[in-house]
Amino acid sequence: MKLFKLQTLKSLWTLKPPNRTFHGHPRLLASDVYSQYEPVRQGKQEIPKYFNFASDVLDKWSEIEKAGKRPSNPAFWWINGEGEEVKWSFEELGLLSRKVANVLTKVCGLQKGDRIVVILPRVPEWWLVIVACMRAGIVFIPGISQLSAKDILYRLQVSKATCIITDDTLTPAVDSVASECQFLKTKLVVSKGRREGWLNFTDLYKNQSADHSCVKTRIQDSMIIFFTSGTTGSPKMTEHSQGSLGFRPLLSERYWLDLTPSDVIWSTADTGWVVASLASVFDPWVFGSCIFVHKLPRIESAAILNTLCRFPIDTLVSAPTLFRMLVQNDVSSYKFMNLKHCMSGGEPLNPEVMEQWKSKTGLDIYEIYGQTETGIICSVFKGMKVKPGSMGKAAPLYDVQIVDKNANILPPGQQGEIAVRSKPIKPLGFFSGYVDNPKKTAETERGDFYVTGDRGTVDEDGYFQFTGRDDDIIISSGYRIGPFEVENALIEHPAVAEAAVVSSPDPLRGEVVKAFVVLSPSFSSSDLESLTCDLQEHVKKTTAPYKYPRKVEFVQELPKTVTGKIKRNELRKKEWGRM
Repeated sequence: MKLFKLQTLKSLWTLKPPNRTFHGHPRLLASDVYSQYEPVRQGKQEIPKYFNFASDVLDKWSEIEKAGKRPSNPAFWWINGEGEEVKWSFEELGLLSRKVANVLTKVCGLQKGDRIVVILPRVPEWWLVIVACMRAGIVFIPGISQLSAKDILYRLQVSKATCIITDDTLTPAVDSVASECQFLKTKLVVSKGRREGWLNFTDLYKNQSADHSCVKTRIQDSMIIFFTSGTTGSPKMTEHSQGSLGFRPLLSERYWLDLTPSDVIWSTADTGWVVASLASVFDPWVFGSCIFVHKLPRIESAAILNTLCRFPIDTLVSAPTLFRMLVQNDVSSYKFMNLKHCMSGGEPLNPEVMEQWKSKTGLDIYEIYGQTETGIICSVFKGMKVKPGSMGKAAPLYDVQIVDKNANILPPGQQGEIAVRSKPIKPLGFFSGYVDNPKKTAETERGDFYVTGDRGTVDEDGYFQFTGRDDDIIISSGYRIGPFEVENALIEHPAVAEAAVVSSPDPLRGEVVKAFVVLSPSFSSSDLESLTCDLQEHVKKTTAPYKYPRKVEFVQELPKTVTGKIKRNELRKKEWGRM
């Protein structure tokens, strides 16, 4: 089995000499940063002592743009589906983000290292704020728009954020808990109107000077904190640095995205999710590409398909749920303007959906796998063979292995836990840790590895396959059953639109497989008892017979996170009577 070995920057250059152009387009190199800042040695790796994504990447693209060496593509392109449109060049992005940086520092009084909670939908202001925070050294804490007052209270209290930015939808929720947030000093609202106790973000930044000097930040300085939910306990604060999010794509180069400055990429991820930062901020802008954004107040098939037909989007990044939804339509009747590359991440995509998408569009779906703590761990890169059900090979900079409970590396084909080598040197791209929670941070380590909590296998070619969360595994009569393989079998049946599989208590077997099934519209009036038997027989024929769902429940919809992941934990708790 061929494994990717962690190499120094110098050895990466030796293997792949840096070129100033790629397919005729200009490119930024890690050496551009090294030429400005004296590098420091971290074990065998050399990294720059100082780095700031805004000044060292975005402003460099602005210079390339002004010199006429970048295509006329915008750097940022936003629509709301109702006729409104915003386009910014890198120069315009720089000017506006400097104005916002002055709002944060001069009006709000925020200083380097202060924390700000930003809960906004997919609106241009979100991108201005994240870049402004980089410029000012302020720690950006994104949140999803579906947060409740209780969620917001928890985030403001534990983060000790001194400022919050949101829109009209959530201002009442913030006001209901603000008195309990002792560190909160300033509230900014993105709105066309006024609200008592709030500063109007739009009015303030438009009237600010664009004269702002980017602060000098060390590569390990905190840049973003994501709140990540585990299966138990409150969400943890996952801290990323200028290096782990901003400098990493300069080192790992063209792998999971492989873009050029002429490309347009669209990620449908919610702004509170790490993929929004990876696929809609850092990685595309390292390549000087155009980031396309649709406000998408609701995820609807027609809106997605029509947008792909009307706009020159080259790359689409989305959750499996969206692709499952799209293949329920007559996709072949839509003529996409420029779509060439599709990527899916967040949870595994069923091979059946991949086959349907390919047959209707002629395009493969390339899977990516990662976590908030690590970014992209595995990916099916452009040019690689697509193996349905596989999430590709290890990403550069990462030594990914399948390990047992004692951190011993397992051979190909043997199921274990997906892990990334983190010792003796933690790879660039890893989170700094869970803020104020060293115990939880330590629990992610086993031997020399960071353990993901996900189970999987690797084949002889180095392709990894996900089998389920460690806590999703069903043990029935001594057999270990991964839910995903049963879900795959179910979704191959024409009656099944979506399926989620969990354990269910059984007096004889301890637990058995139970399937929650959302029917395809054409089967909604079927005889459910007969259909249950049909589905059970189908699974027995498709996979090992012992894995078939002994219990089947038909539901209108499955509980999901905002990122489209099925909440199997919620279904399992309900099934075991603990909801």
